[in-house]
Amino acid sequence: MTQDAGAHQEPAWLLRTRTSYDIDASGYAERVHGLLGARSDLRAHLDVFAEFVRRDGGGPIVDVGCGPGYVARYLHDAGVETFGIDLAPEMVTIARRDHPHIHFRQGTMTDLDLEDRSVGGVVAFWSTIHIPDDSMPHVAGEFFRVLRPNGCVLIGFHVGDAIQHSSTGYTGAPISVDTHRRRPGTMSDWLREAGFRIEWESLLRPDDESPGALVLARRP
Repeated sequence: MTQDAGAHQEPAWLLRTRTSYDIDASGYAERVHGLLGARSDLRAHLDVFAEFVRRDGGGPIVDVGCGPGYVARYLHDAGVETFGIDLAPEMVTIARRDHPHIHFRQGTMTDLDLEDRSVGGVVAFWSTIHIPDDSMPHVAGEFFRVLRPNGCVLIGFHVGDAIQHSSTGYTGAPISVDTHRRRPGTMSDWLREAGFRIEWESLLRPDDESPGALVLARRP
């Protein structure tokens, strides 16, 4: 997808999100360290996703908003070629340091630098949470564009109806980032509008103050 660089101006929320994660990269990496080892429910969903991708033509899988690379590493170890893209350069630096055998690069899910129909799977593990509602249909369209027919997307996110603003990062440094909580049906509707068929919606820990959800969808 080619754009006139002069015609595209980066939205303020995207710049704030990149800057915030650059500032807080080490704190976030520490926060998610060991997360998958402690959460069998998350591992189970990733295992099913990896199996779907293997069964229906194989990778590569792109981990969009990969952070420090722990999900990309898990999928790679599950036997599927995987690479990662993240908005924040400091996150990419940590991912490359910790997982040198996996390819990571900077980029944004709002304008994926990938060829049409070039990947077998897309995973966005709690990374669309910073995308405003009015930008989500476009992001869903980008996921659809880069997937091969029969490819799958797996999206994890916080469940709710509010927008939470964070002004302090895990390191205690000042940041400015919004987290959008959504209903599974809302996410599924965006994916359907982009052309996907929903395979399942999964609600995690519904009795928690902040439940999670995962939606798996397939490009026909």
